[in-house]
Amino acid sequence: MTTTRRRALLALAGSAAAAAAPLHAQARTTRLVVPYPPGGPLDIVARALAERVRDSLGTVVVENRPGAGGNLGADLVAKSAPDGQTIVMGAVATHAINP
Repeated sequence: MTTTRRRALLALAGSAAAAAAPLHAQARTTRLVVPYPPGGPLDIVARALAERVRDSLGTVVVENRPGAGGNLGADLVAKSAPDGQTIVMGAVATHAINP
Protein backbone atom coordinates (compact mmCIF):
# COMPACT_ATOMS: atom_id res chain seq x y z
CA MET A 1 0.00 0.00 0.00
CA THR A 2 1.44 3.35 -0.97
CA THR A 3 1.99 6.08 1.57
CA THR A 4 -0.50 8.36 -0.15
CA ARG A 5 -3.22 5.74 -0.10
CA ARG A 6 -2.50 4.87 3.53
CA ARG A 7 -2.75 8.53 4.51
CA ALA A 8 -6.03 8.90 2.63
CA LEU A 9 -7.52 5.85 4.36
CA LEU A 10 -6.44 7.05 7.79
CA ALA A 11 -7.80 10.53 7.13
CA LEU A 12 -11.14 9.14 6.01
CA ALA A 13 -11.40 6.78 8.96
CA GLY A 14 -10.60 9.61 11.33
CA SER A 15 -13.06 12.00 9.75
CA ALA A 16 -15.83 9.38 9.79
CA ALA A 17 -15.22 8.74 13.47
CA ALA A 18 -15.05 12.45 14.28
CA ALA A 19 -18.23 13.21 12.36
CA ALA A 20 -20.09 10.44 14.15
CA ALA A 21 -18.81 11.23 17.67
CA PRO A 22 -21.63 13.63 18.69
CA LEU A 23 -24.21 10.94 17.99
CA HIS A 24 -23.21 8.69 20.89
CA ALA A 25 -26.29 9.58 22.96
CA GLN A 26 -28.67 8.41 20.27
CA ALA A 27 -29.75 4.77 20.15
CA ARG A 28 -30.46 4.66 16.42
CA THR A 29 -28.63 2.55 13.90
CA THR A 30 -25.82 4.22 11.97
CA ARG A 31 -25.23 3.19 8.35
CA LEU A 32 -21.64 3.17 7.15
CA VAL A 33 -21.80 2.99 3.36
CA VAL A 34 -18.78 1.58 1.55
CA PRO A 35 -19.04 2.46 -2.17
CA TYR A 36 -16.93 -0.52 -3.21
CA PRO A 37 -17.41 -4.33 -3.24
CA PRO A 38 -17.03 -6.40 -0.06
CA GLY A 39 -13.57 -7.70 0.77
CA GLY A 40 -11.60 -4.72 -0.51
CA PRO A 41 -9.34 -2.46 1.57
CA LEU A 42 -12.03 0.13 2.34
CA ASP A 43 -14.49 -2.57 3.35
CA ILE A 44 -11.98 -4.10 5.76
CA VAL A 45 -11.21 -0.70 7.32
CA ALA A 46 -14.92 0.16 7.56
CA ARG A 47 -15.73 -3.08 9.38
CA ALA A 48 -12.84 -2.55 11.82
CA LEU A 49 -14.01 1.04 12.38
CA ALA A 50 -17.59 -0.14 12.98
CA GLU A 51 -16.36 -2.50 15.69
CA ARG A 52 -14.28 0.22 17.37
CA VAL A 53 -17.10 2.79 17.55
CA ARG A 54 -19.80 0.34 18.67
CA ASP A 55 -19.54 1.46 22.31
CA SER A 56 -20.06 5.13 21.48
CA LEU A 57 -22.43 4.88 18.49
CA GLY A 58 -24.34 1.70 19.19
CA THR A 59 -25.17 -0.44 16.19
CA VAL A 60 -23.19 0.41 13.06
CA VAL A 61 -24.26 -1.40 9.90
CA VAL A 62 -21.70 -1.61 7.09
CA GLU A 63 -23.45 -1.50 3.72
CA ASN A 64 -21.57 -2.09 0.47
CA ARG A 65 -22.87 -0.14 -2.56
CA PRO A 66 -20.40 -0.74 -5.40
CA GLY A 67 -20.68 0.72 -8.87
CA ALA A 68 -19.67 3.62 -11.08
CA GLY A 69 -16.26 4.01 -9.48
CA GLY A 70 -17.77 4.64 -6.04
CA ASN A 71 -20.27 7.23 -7.25
CA LEU A 72 -23.37 5.14 -6.49
CA GLY A 73 -22.55 4.77 -2.80
CA ALA A 74 -21.39 8.36 -2.42
CA ASP A 75 -24.56 9.60 -4.15
CA LEU A 76 -26.72 7.50 -1.83
CA VAL A 77 -25.16 9.16 1.21
CA ALA A 78 -25.29 12.64 -0.34
CA LYS A 79 -29.04 12.25 -0.93
CA SER A 80 -29.81 10.69 2.47
CA ALA A 81 -31.46 12.59 5.29
CA PRO A 82 -29.06 15.08 6.95
CA ASP A 83 -29.42 13.43 10.37
CA GLY A 84 -25.85 12.13 10.69
CA GLN A 85 -26.96 8.50 10.68
CA THR A 86 -25.57 7.71 7.20
CA ILE A 87 -21.82 8.02 6.69
CA VAL A 88 -19.74 7.23 3.61
CA MET A 89 -16.39 5.48 3.82
CA GLY A 90 -15.03 7.17 0.74
CA ALA A 91 -11.64 7.40 -0.85
CA VAL A 92 -9.71 9.75 -3.09
CA ALA A 93 -11.77 8.58 -6.07
CA THR A 94 -15.15 9.34 -4.49
CA HIS A 95 -14.16 12.69 -3.03
CA ALA A 96 -11.58 14.18 -5.39
CA ILE A 97 -11.20 12.40 -8.71
CA ASN A 98 -14.79 11.48 -9.66
CA PRO A 99 -16.40 14.89 -9.04
